[in-house]
Amino acid sequence: MPNIIEITNFSDPRLDLYARLSETQLAHCYEPSPGLFLAESPRVIERALDAGYEPLSLLVERRHIDGQAKDIIDRCEDIPVFTADFAILSKLTGYPLTRGALCAMRRRSLPSPATVCADARRIVVLENVTNPTNVGAIFRSAAALSMDGVLLTSSCSDPLYRRSIRVSMGTVFRIPWAFLDEPAAGCPARRMESLHSLGFRTAAMALCGNSVSVEDPRLGAEEKLAIVLGAEGDGLCAETIAACDYTVRIPMAEGVDSLNVAAASAVACWQLRIR
Repeated sequence: MPNIIEITNFSDPRLDLYARLSETQLAHCYEPSPGLFLAESPRVIERALDAGYEPLSLLVERRHIDGQAKDIIDRCEDIPVFTADFAILSKLTGYPLTRGALCAMRRRSLPSPATVCADARRIVVLENVTNPTNVGAIFRSAAALSMDGVLLTSSCSDPLYRRSIRVSMGTVFRIPWAFLDEPAAGCPARRMESLHSLGFRTAAMALCGNSVSVEDPRLGAEEKLAIVLGAEGDGLCAETIAACDYTVRIPMAEGVDSLNVAAASAVACWQLRIR
């Protein structure tokens, strides 16, 4: 039987997860154990449940209780389901809920980079990609185009931030990922060395004079390849590019110098996937 709770008091401490804790605070609230995250929209919440994440509570627009959110409410059994009209929930959270539903869920311990790479042949490596929208879009492309995993430097936006999860359409729950271990995470040369030690050749996506086309057949022929992408605007640091086996460009029409990093990831993953 659903435990439906009408919101009558914004200061209810049970609503702190949705109203007063930042995503960084949620991520660290149970340290050293993993913290929490917010999944947004019924479809994304459903994918998190399918992946085995534990729900703690739901925040659902009233009109969706017997509509779009009904199935997830039934799946979550007796956890609290806080509800109110759209305007009240938007005031509480500070943003409009996509499809009228949020779910607070427990994080899980992340695998090691070596575990993510153990049986992988194609992985994506993100360096300093701080925009959560780009991170989410890259995960969606990586999952859709048969990449085996994603590794991130510690300065990247957290893939379990609400916006990243939503933009990824929940594919962050499908594709294995990990943050690179320190000190390798902070040293470009050591990052590439760690990938080489796992059997990967590395391809830096960058606009350089000595770059090869993403269509170069040598890339597709590599048994294990890591596609390395940098931040929007700044791109990869020079040390990373120098430490990679290939520097790779996407051919552009005259007058256009580059693609957004999320778009570039889709092109690269498509072209360099295992056929």
